[in-house]
Amino acid sequence: MTTEDAPSKTAITLCGSLRKDSINEVLRRHMSAKLRDAGVVVTDLDLADFAMPIFNQDLEAEHTPEAAKRLADLFRTHDIVFIATPEYNGGITPLIANVVAWISRQKPSPFRHAIFGVGGVSDGKYATIFALSHLRDSLSKVGALVVPTLLGIGPYADVFDADGNPTESGIQWKVGQMVKELTHFSRGGI
Repeated sequence: MTTEDAPSKTAITLCGSLRKDSINEVLRRHMSAKLRDAGVVVTDLDLADFAMPIFNQDLEAEHTPEAAKRLADLFRTHDIVFIATPEYNGGITPLIANVVAWISRQKPSPFRHAIFGVGGVSDGKYATIFALSHLRDSLSKVGALVVPTLLGIGPYADVFDADGNPTESGIQWKVGQMVKELTHFSRGGI
C-alpha cells in the first residue's frame, strides 16, 4: 500500500469553554482548519452537545450518561484529539475536568488510541501554560499520549486576525509544529 492509498487520519477537536465568542473556540477552529490542510478528516465537537452532570461515583453506579459513552466512543475511534482550553485559576476548566472524569471511567479506555494535543489562549502573560501542564498530566495518568508541544497563547489581544488566523509568526510556527506532531506521532500499534 502506498501513502496515497493509506486511509486518512481522523481527528476530533473540542473546546473547554462554552462561552459565546470564546477565544479558545477560535483556536479550536484554527487547529481544525490546519489539520484539514494536512489531509486529516476532522470532526468539530461542541461540548454543549454532550451534557453530563458533575461526576459523582454515586451517579455512575445508577446511570452513566449517554453523552459520556458517545464521547468515549469518539475518543476511541479517532486518531487525533485536540483540546483547546482556557485557564481557570491556574488549572483546567471544570468542563474539561468533568469530561475527563466521566470518559476515563468508560471501558475499554478511550485514551489509548488517539494522539492528543492541548492548547489554550489566555489574557495572562503565562498563556495557559499551567492549565496545559495540568491537562497533560491528567491525560497522561489515564493513558493518553500527549504530543510535546503545548500550544499556550497569550496575552490574547489581537493574537488572531479577523479570519481566525494567528497574527504572530511564533504562534504560526507552534501551530505548524503541533500539526506535524499530531499527524506523525504514533502509538506503535498499541
